[in-house]
Amino acid sequence: MSSSSTAAGLVSRLRAAGCVFAEEEAALLLDAADDADHLERLVARRVSGVPLEQVLGWAEFCGLRIVVTPTVFVPRRRTELLVRVALETLHTGDVAVDLGCGSGAIAAALLSSVPTLDVHAADVDPAAVDCARRNLPAERVHQGDLYDALPAGLRGRVDLVAANAPYVPTDEIATMPPEARDHEARVALDGGPDGLDVQRRVIAEAPRWLAPGGIVLVETSRAQADSTCAAMTAAGLAASLRRDPETDATVAVGHGRELHQ
Repeated sequence: MSSSSTAAGLVSRLRAAGCVFAEEEAALLLDAADDADHLERLVARRVSGVPLEQVLGWAEFCGLRIVVTPTVFVPRRRTELLVRVALETLHTGDVAVDLGCGSGAIAAALLSSVPTLDVHAADVDPAAVDCARRNLPAERVHQGDLYDALPAGLRGRVDLVAANAPYVPTDEIATMPPEARDHEARVALDGGPDGLDVQRRVIAEAPRWLAPGGIVLVETSRAQADSTCAAMTAAGLAASLRRDPETDATVAVGHGRELHQ
Protein backbone atom coordinates (compact mmCIF):
# COMPACT_ATOMS: atom_id res chain seq x y z
CA MET A 1 0.00 0.00 0.00
CA SER A 2 1.39 3.43 -0.95
CA SER A 3 2.02 6.09 1.64
CA SER A 4 -0.62 8.33 0.07
CA SER A 5 -3.30 5.65 0.22
CA THR A 6 -2.28 4.83 3.81
CA ALA A 7 -2.66 8.50 4.76
CA ALA A 8 -6.04 8.76 3.04
CA GLY A 9 -7.34 5.68 4.78
CA LEU A 10 -6.04 6.92 8.12
CA VAL A 11 -7.76 10.28 7.67
CA SER A 12 -11.03 8.51 6.94
CA ARG A 13 -10.74 6.35 10.07
CA LEU A 14 -9.94 9.32 12.24
CA ARG A 15 -12.73 11.44 10.79
CA ALA A 16 -15.21 8.60 11.31
CA ALA A 17 -14.10 8.45 14.96
CA GLY A 18 -14.94 12.12 15.38
CA CYS A 19 -11.46 13.63 15.13
CA VAL A 20 -12.02 17.19 13.91
CA PHE A 21 -8.45 17.74 12.71
CA ALA A 22 -8.11 14.34 11.05
CA GLU A 23 -5.55 15.39 8.43
CA GLU A 24 -3.21 16.96 10.98
CA GLU A 25 -3.56 14.00 13.35
CA ALA A 26 -2.91 11.52 10.56
CA ALA A 27 0.34 13.27 9.67
CA LEU A 28 1.51 13.22 13.28
CA LEU A 29 0.63 9.55 13.75
CA LEU A 30 2.37 8.56 10.54
CA ASP A 31 5.47 10.46 11.62
CA ALA A 32 5.44 8.80 15.06
CA ALA A 33 5.04 5.22 13.81
CA ASP A 34 8.06 2.97 13.47
CA ASP A 35 6.30 0.57 11.14
CA ALA A 36 2.84 -0.53 10.02
CA ASP A 37 2.15 -2.55 13.15
CA HIS A 38 3.15 0.33 15.37
CA LEU A 39 0.96 2.69 13.36
CA GLU A 40 -2.02 0.39 13.80
CA ARG A 41 -1.52 0.35 17.57
CA LEU A 42 -1.32 4.12 17.69
CA VAL A 43 -4.39 4.55 15.52
CA ALA A 44 -6.39 2.02 17.51
CA ARG A 45 -5.69 3.94 20.72
CA ARG A 46 -6.64 7.25 19.11
CA VAL A 47 -9.84 5.88 17.57
CA SER A 48 -10.80 4.45 20.97
CA GLY A 49 -10.78 7.98 22.36
CA VAL A 50 -7.34 8.33 23.93
CA PRO A 51 -6.14 11.95 23.57
CA LEU A 52 -3.76 12.40 20.66
CA GLU A 53 -1.11 13.81 22.99
CA GLN A 54 -1.20 10.72 25.19
CA VAL A 55 -0.98 8.52 22.09
CA LEU A 56 2.03 10.42 20.75
CA GLY A 57 3.58 10.81 24.19
CA TRP A 58 3.96 14.58 23.89
CA ALA A 59 2.05 17.84 23.56
CA GLU A 60 3.17 21.10 21.98
CA PHE A 61 3.08 23.92 24.52
CA CYS A 62 4.72 27.33 24.16
CA GLY A 63 6.86 25.94 21.34
CA LEU A 64 8.10 23.01 23.45
CA ARG A 65 7.43 19.29 23.21
CA ILE A 66 6.13 18.40 26.65
CA VAL A 67 6.14 14.72 27.60
CA VAL A 68 2.60 13.51 28.39
CA THR A 69 1.95 10.10 29.88
CA PRO A 70 -1.32 8.18 30.40
CA THR A 71 -3.87 9.76 32.81
CA VAL A 72 -1.87 12.99 33.06
CA PHE A 73 -3.63 16.26 32.22
CA VAL A 74 -2.84 17.37 28.67
CA PRO A 75 -1.56 20.98 28.47
CA ARG A 76 -4.06 23.25 26.73
CA ARG A 77 -3.16 26.08 24.41
CA ARG A 78 -5.22 28.53 26.49
CA THR A 79 -2.79 28.07 29.39
CA GLU A 80 -0.09 29.74 27.29
CA LEU A 81 -1.68 33.07 28.37
CA LEU A 82 -0.72 32.30 31.97
CA VAL A 83 2.87 31.71 30.86
CA ARG A 84 2.95 34.98 28.91
CA VAL A 85 1.65 36.95 31.88
CA ALA A 86 4.18 35.27 34.17
CA LEU A 87 7.07 36.12 31.89
CA GLU A 88 6.10 39.81 32.03
CA THR A 89 7.00 39.84 35.73
CA LEU A 90 9.82 37.31 36.19
CA HIS A 91 13.50 38.21 36.36
CA THR A 92 16.72 36.27 36.59
CA GLY A 93 17.03 34.41 39.87
CA ASP A 94 13.34 34.72 40.81
CA VAL A 95 11.57 31.85 42.53
CA ALA A 96 8.60 30.52 40.53
CA VAL A 97 6.25 27.74 41.62
CA ASP A 98 3.91 25.71 39.38
CA LEU A 99 1.21 24.32 41.71
CA GLY A 100 -0.90 21.39 40.52
CA CYS A 101 1.69 21.10 37.80
CA GLY A 102 0.43 18.03 35.92
CA SER A 103 3.05 17.42 33.24
CA GLY A 104 5.03 20.43 34.46
CA ALA A 105 4.30 22.31 31.24
CA ILE A 106 4.02 25.76 32.85
CA ALA A 107 7.26 25.38 34.80
CA ALA A 108 9.04 23.97 31.76
CA ALA A 109 7.93 26.91 29.59
CA LEU A 110 9.04 29.43 32.21
CA LEU A 111 12.42 27.75 32.63
CA SER A 112 12.90 27.56 28.88
CA SER A 113 12.42 31.32 28.60
CA VAL A 114 14.34 32.29 31.76
CA PRO A 115 16.91 29.51 32.44
CA THR A 116 18.15 31.25 35.60
CA LEU A 117 14.80 30.90 37.41
CA ASP A 118 14.62 28.96 40.65
CA VAL A 119 11.68 26.83 39.50
CA HIS A 120 9.67 24.36 41.57
CA ALA A 121 6.61 22.29 40.64
CA ALA A 122 4.23 20.22 42.73
CA ASP A 123 1.33 17.84 42.25
CA VAL A 124 -0.62 15.46 44.46
CA ASP A 125 -0.88 12.79 41.73
CA PRO A 126 2.12 10.41 41.61
CA ALA A 127 1.63 9.82 37.87
CA ALA A 128 1.78 13.57 37.23
CA VAL A 129 4.90 13.92 39.37
CA ASP A 130 6.63 11.13 37.44
CA CYS A 131 5.66 12.80 34.17
CA ALA A 132 6.76 16.27 35.27
CA ARG A 133 10.16 14.89 36.28
CA ARG A 134 10.68 14.04 32.61
CA ASN A 135 10.07 17.67 31.63
CA LEU A 136 11.94 19.38 34.48
CA PRO A 137 14.96 18.75 36.69
CA ALA A 138 13.65 15.87 38.79
CA GLU A 139 14.72 17.39 42.10
CA ARG A 140 12.52 20.44 41.41
CA VAL A 141 9.29 18.41 41.22
CA HIS A 142 7.63 17.66 44.56
CA GLN A 143 4.75 15.34 45.42
CA GLY A 144 2.08 16.48 47.83
CA ASP A 145 -1.03 18.58 48.35
CA LEU A 146 -0.40 22.07 46.97
CA TYR A 147 1.97 24.08 49.23
CA ASP A 148 2.46 21.13 51.58
CA ALA A 149 4.67 19.61 48.87
CA LEU A 150 7.09 22.55 48.74
CA PRO A 151 10.37 22.85 50.64
CA ALA A 152 9.73 24.86 53.80
CA GLY A 153 12.62 27.16 52.92
CA LEU A 154 10.57 28.67 50.10
CA ARG A 155 8.02 30.17 52.49
CA GLY A 156 8.02 33.95 52.08
CA ARG A 157 10.47 33.79 49.15
CA VAL A 158 8.28 32.93 46.15
CA ASP A 159 8.10 35.65 43.50
CA LEU A 160 5.41 33.93 41.45
CA VAL A 161 2.86 31.19 42.05
CA ALA A 162 1.26 29.86 38.85
CA ALA A 163 -1.69 27.51 39.12
CA ASN A 164 -3.85 25.88 36.51
CA ALA A 165 -5.86 24.26 39.30
CA PRO A 166 -8.92 22.17 38.36
CA TYR A 167 -11.91 24.48 37.93
CA VAL A 168 -14.63 22.27 36.44
CA PRO A 169 -17.65 21.96 38.79
CA THR A 170 -18.14 18.36 39.89
CA ASP A 171 -21.56 18.02 38.25
CA GLU A 172 -20.16 19.21 34.91
CA ILE A 173 -17.43 16.53 34.66
CA ALA A 174 -19.92 14.21 32.95
CA THR A 175 -20.47 16.79 30.18
CA MET A 176 -16.78 17.13 29.34
CA PRO A 177 -15.41 15.58 26.13
CA PRO A 178 -14.66 11.86 26.63
CA GLU A 179 -10.98 12.50 25.90
CA ALA A 180 -10.76 14.47 29.14
CA ARG A 181 -13.22 12.79 31.47
CA ASP A 182 -12.18 9.23 30.56
CA HIS A 183 -8.43 9.66 30.13
CA GLU A 184 -7.28 12.42 32.47
CA ALA A 185 -7.10 11.96 36.23
CA ARG A 186 -10.23 13.13 38.05
CA VAL A 187 -8.09 15.09 40.50
CA ALA A 188 -6.85 17.22 37.59
CA LEU A 189 -10.39 18.15 36.51
CA ASP A 190 -12.72 18.29 39.51
CA GLY A 191 -12.88 21.68 41.20
CA GLY A 192 -15.65 20.84 43.65
CA PRO A 193 -19.30 21.94 43.69
CA ASP A 194 -18.71 25.36 42.07
CA GLY A 195 -15.34 24.54 40.54
CA LEU A 196 -13.40 26.86 42.81
CA ASP A 197 -12.46 24.66 45.79
CA VAL A 198 -8.82 24.17 44.79
CA GLN A 199 -8.44 27.72 43.49
CA ARG A 200 -9.57 29.12 46.84
CA ARG A 201 -6.95 27.03 48.67
CA VAL A 202 -4.19 28.14 46.29
CA ILE A 203 -5.16 31.78 46.74
CA ALA A 204 -5.80 31.74 50.49
CA GLU A 205 -2.39 30.26 51.28
CA ALA A 206 -0.44 32.27 48.71
CA PRO A 207 0.38 35.30 50.95
CA ARG A 208 2.28 33.02 53.37
CA TRP A 209 4.56 31.90 50.55
CA LEU A 210 4.92 35.02 48.43
CA ALA A 211 7.88 37.33 48.72
CA PRO A 212 6.99 41.03 49.16
CA GLY A 213 5.35 42.13 45.93
CA GLY A 214 4.98 38.55 44.73
CA ILE A 215 2.25 37.51 42.33
CA VAL A 216 -0.16 34.59 42.10
CA LEU A 217 -1.62 33.68 38.70
CA VAL A 218 -4.66 31.41 38.48
CA GLU A 219 -6.25 30.17 35.27
CA THR A 220 -10.04 30.42 35.49
CA SER A 221 -13.07 30.77 33.23
CA ARG A 222 -15.03 33.82 32.17
CA ALA A 223 -18.01 32.67 34.23
CA GLN A 224 -15.88 32.12 37.35
CA ALA A 225 -13.52 35.08 36.97
CA ASP A 226 -15.34 37.42 39.36
CA SER A 227 -15.39 34.75 42.07
CA THR A 228 -11.69 34.02 41.56
CA CYS A 229 -10.90 37.71 41.91
CA ALA A 230 -13.10 37.93 45.01
CA ALA A 231 -11.06 35.15 46.59
CA MET A 232 -7.88 37.09 45.83
CA THR A 233 -9.27 40.25 47.39
CA ALA A 234 -10.31 38.31 50.49
CA ALA A 235 -6.73 37.02 50.78
CA GLY A 236 -5.37 40.57 50.75
CA LEU A 237 -4.20 40.49 47.14
CA ALA A 238 -4.86 43.19 44.56
CA ALA A 239 -6.81 41.36 41.85
CA SER A 240 -7.05 41.94 38.12
CA LEU A 241 -7.87 39.90 35.02
CA ARG A 242 -6.15 39.14 31.74
CA ARG A 243 -7.99 37.73 28.75
CA ASP A 244 -7.12 36.17 25.40
CA PRO A 245 -10.30 35.95 23.28
CA GLU A 246 -8.57 33.88 20.61
CA THR A 247 -8.05 30.94 22.97
CA ASP A 248 -10.90 31.83 25.37
CA ALA A 249 -8.30 32.09 28.13
CA THR A 250 -8.76 33.94 31.41
CA VAL A 251 -6.10 34.46 34.05
CA ALA A 252 -6.69 36.09 37.43
CA VAL A 253 -3.69 38.05 38.70
CA GLY A 254 -3.19 38.62 42.41
CA HIS A 255 -0.50 41.09 43.46
CA GLY A 256 0.90 40.74 46.96
CA ARG A 257 1.80 43.56 49.28
CA GLU A 258 5.08 45.39 48.82
CA LEU A 259 7.47 45.60 51.74
CA HIS A 260 7.67 49.21 52.92
CA GLN A 261 10.41 50.36 55.25
